[in-house]
Amino acid sequence: MRVELTRFRVLPGKSQRVDEWLAMLNVRMAETLATLEGEHMHLEIIFRERVRDDEFLSWFSIQGEGGERPETSPHEVDRLHLEFWRECIDETYGANNAVPQVVMVADTVAQAIKWADPKTSAVAWTRESMCQGPHTTIKPNVAPSGGSTGAA
Repeated sequence: MRVELTRFRVLPGKSQRVDEWLAMLNVRMAETLATLEGEHMHLEIIFRERVRDDEFLSWFSIQGEGGERPETSPHEVDRLHLEFWRECIDETYGANNAVPQVVMVADTVAQAIKWADPKTSAVAWTRESMCQGPHTTIKPNVAPSGGSTGAA
């Protein structure tokens, strides 16, 4: 099981387009949720924040291994996600991945998603994880493992 929190920078001037895309995901939630099963996505949450003059989207997800990628998805909402990604995400910034240190999951939730041992998803803290900078590769599956489309 992968636990991820990944942050991407939005291109300048694309804030209104982000508004539209997030609204589309909310309006088309049934379709958006339908993408999760094929991706083996158990939970996906998209956060939005502004830091000084920059806008960011962050994906938090819990995802099983071997799921479908948005690029091969039959769902229109995934196609729209990829279009949004190419138009609005700053690929020069890359993806900033937080490192999970403590994973706390209620037994009922772990059992429901067949997560045998959630604490094994915590990652040892190293100097390299502390100093990680932007990555040069972005996977539009974020979006984070990027997470996924939020539609996933």
